Amino acid sequence: MNKQEMMRLEQLLEQVQKPARYIGGEMNAVEKDWEQVDTTFAFCFPDTYDIAMSHLGMKILYHLINQRDDALCERVCMPAADMADLMREKDVPLFSLESRKALNHFDIVGFTLQYEMSFTNILEMLDLGRIPVYAKDRNDTFPVIVAGGPCAFNPEPLAPFIDAFMIGDGEDVMNELIDVIRDGKKRGLAKMDILRNLAKVEGVYVPVLYDAAYNEDGTLASFTPNDPAAPAVVKKRVVKDLSAASYPDSIPVPYTEIVHDRMVLEIMRGCTRGCRFCQAGMLYRPVRERSMDRLLELADKLQQSTGYEEMSLSSLSSGDFTCLPELISELMKRYKEKRVSVSLPSMRIDNIVKQSLEETQKVKKSGLTLAPEAGTQRLRDVINKGVTEEDLIRAVSDAFECGWSSVKLYFMMGLPTETDEDLQGIGDLARKVVRAYYAMPKEKRAKGVMVTCSASVFVPKPFTPFQWAAQDTIETVHEKQAALRQYLKQKCVNFKWHESHLSMLEACIARGDRRIGDVIYTAWKMGCRLDGWNEHFKFDKWLEAFEKCSLTPDFYAYRERPYEELLPWQFIDAGVSQEYLKRENEKAKAASVTPDCRHGCNGCGLQKWHVCDFVENPPLKGKEQKAEVFN
Repeated sequence: MNKQEMMRLEQLLEQVQKPARYIGGEMNAVEKDWEQVDTTFAFCFPDTYDIAMSHLGMKILYHLINQRDDALCERVCMPAADMADLMREKDVPLFSLESRKALNHFDIVGFTLQYEMSFTNILEMLDLGRIPVYAKDRNDTFPVIVAGGPCAFNPEPLAPFIDAFMIGDGEDVMNELIDVIRDGKKRGLAKMDILRNLAKVEGVYVPVLYDAAYNEDGTLASFTPNDPAAPAVVKKRVVKDLSAASYPDSIPVPYTEIVHDRMVLEIMRGCTRGCRFCQAGMLYRPVRERSMDRLLELADKLQQSTGYEEMSLSSLSSGDFTCLPELISELMKRYKEKRVSVSLPSMRIDNIVKQSLEETQKVKKSGLTLAPEAGTQRLRDVINKGVTEEDLIRAVSDAFECGWSSVKLYFMMGLPTETDEDLQGIGDLARKVVRAYYAMPKEKRAKGVMVTCSASVFVPKPFTPFQWAAQDTIETVHEKQAALRQYLKQKCVNFKWHESHLSMLEACIARGDRRIGDVIYTAWKMGCRLDGWNEHFKFDKWLEAFEKCSLTPDFYAYRERPYEELLPWQFIDAGVSQEYLKRENEKAKAASVTPDCRHGCNGCGLQKWHVCDFVENPPLKGKEQKAEVFN
């Protein structure tokens, strides 16, 4: 950014809400000399600073890249609408927080793909950063545009815009990707030659090296490499040893309030439960745990370097962590005098530990969210949730006894095979939770019980047993929401629901092919951005974009897909096999459950990779499996 642009930027900051989003300079931010490194990497988060700075993945890769002597990583966030408009009006390019360099000055621009409805933000950021949005329009002078994250497991909707996708764990592939691009630039290779070399890296998908063809009915006819460098199947990358993997012991501390303003310890990655709707549970297999020693070491360093007063233990199912009670007990002992609290997100109903609840509320009582997901046992068996009504009542009773009076219950509506009886079951569960509160002696319970029931709309996702399922239409969703409002019209119960229009578009993009890229571009050109924010969401513009591209949302969201149909993401090997997913889908139709992998291998497909500890040696339950850390 030149002097004139810097002066214009300073003037903009006086006119926008939350200018602290754009100034950088936070404690622990890493600022390197551009003249002393070979490769510059812009880590782009396609949403505002408040959300970006709460994202653990960005902190991990920011730390990993900046550990290299020959590279630097700087952060770039999506500007809020007021800032984006002023940047265009005053001709100020999108810039990084550390050096305020314009986006087009970097060697590599990387996006994390966390949510489908942030995809128009990617085009907005590229355009604001003075980079052509279509890959075909970028010559060798522009940065290499890469992307990774959970949504990269169906990269096709963004294939027209992204040069290369990283599939799987970023820690495992990032350094190799940087090495290939650095070496290619040093040798003066053309961009296409660099992309061919990237395609040879396991876990990297380069869209331009593949061709897609379609049948007359709109389904995918074929998807094949058009270059010898491109593999027919792209295999995801897996970090095998989580304790040895790079993890930040120091993170930037924002000056302004963010969504999750705390330090985070990722205690494990992956999940063995096999919930059939859960994409993360399938994508992040196998389960890998960080050792107690490593976690305690990281906790000490993070607390010292940030001064945060809350520590979150992060995973898909924290209660399954082998040494959870011991870890919480030790953390509370170490930080009680410093008034540092420990919070437990992602706790399953069937493994809420009363001892852990008692420990974590000694300093500060954090919120308690439980996820029954469905209102009846039949539907919980369909989705393989593996919990019962008894588990829920026991969990909330323990929480009420430990001093909680406010509980959030998370449900999904529109799940495959759902009936009105299942919706009524949500109302029945809420009533029973309130009853469990009043069953406690007055002297043992806190005042003012409130049960908040949240019901999101089911979105079928790739690499899940429900990837073939049809989503409920908007009209059906509205009918079910109206019914739920009646069922949950109860004393001490609050009901929240999600926007059905947004969920429909999420399903279209999640299961979309390359043609959806044209819809995303058209919607963006008509002013769609920050679509995940209600005040900016323009549903009518999205429908117009589909029409202009001669496509229909019904084809992508409301159509049940046959097993023989070629799926746009089928060229990716995510570990779980199509055969396993089909088998689980058929079991769902019969409401038949599949046991936890920890009790024995269910043959999901990971056996062939030899990365899953539960294939031949399922761990014991109970004290026998706990690490001997304090002996």
